[in-house]
Amino acid sequence: MRRPNGMIYAKTNTEIELMKQAAVLVSQTLTEVAKVLKPGMSTLQIDTLCATFAKDNKAIPSFLNYHKYPHNICASVNDVVVHGFPNNTELKDGDIVSIDFGVILNGWHGDHAYTFAIGEIDEAKKKLIRITKESLYKGIEKAIVNNRVGDIGYAIQEHTEFKNGYGVVRELTGHGLGKSLHEDPQVPNYGKRGNGPKLKENIVLAIEPMINMGTKDVYTDDDGWTVKTADGKFFN
Repeated sequence: MRRPNGMIYAKTNTEIELMKQAAVLVSQTLTEVAKVLKPGMSTLQIDTLCATFAKDNKAIPSFLNYHKYPHNICASVNDVVVHGFPNNTELKDGDIVSIDFGVILNGWHGDHAYTFAIGEIDEAKKKLIRITKESLYKGIEKAIVNNRVGDIGYAIQEHTEFKNGYGVVRELTGHGLGKSLHEDPQVPNYGKRGNGPKLKENIVLAIEPMINMGTKDVYTDDDGWTVKTADGKFFN
């Protein structure tokens, strides 16, 4: 979905506070999802829940009609990496589903994804989710003033690929966030320490580890949006 313009925008402290409100609302929305998500639900039901909760809180879903994206959420089930279309297929015991949602509140975007386990999942899926979450926090630890984007990417890659043998997707990245849903800099989940743009105070990043159980390779489905793992193995 990324459409940056080459500029890295630092925000004022006031703008940062407004962005926090948008981010908190996204987290609250995903908390509502967690309360009801279970086998037998469809991702289209989740789409409706998220849109309704956002609108009830005076926010606008970010994704709907963004470059003609046709839904409020991205619902990526099992081997879908990102941008999965919500549908009427019932989620079943053993599935994992990443719900990616964004809102515009007071003119600013919040953007967040969370991977949910449906019912009981096997140990391999539990490990994939755990290692990916750990890598997110390792990336966040490197997101400090005067570090570089490559420091974030290396921290994520080291934990997921080098230490645990997972595939780190190359074609898709995290990104800056602000008045636009996608701003520079790109934030890859791989890289070299000390490389890339320098991190300045009050820039806002969406760090998005995209980690595959098998190969790093992906392909885009015929709908032009849904990105899947090339080997059909699970993604988190």
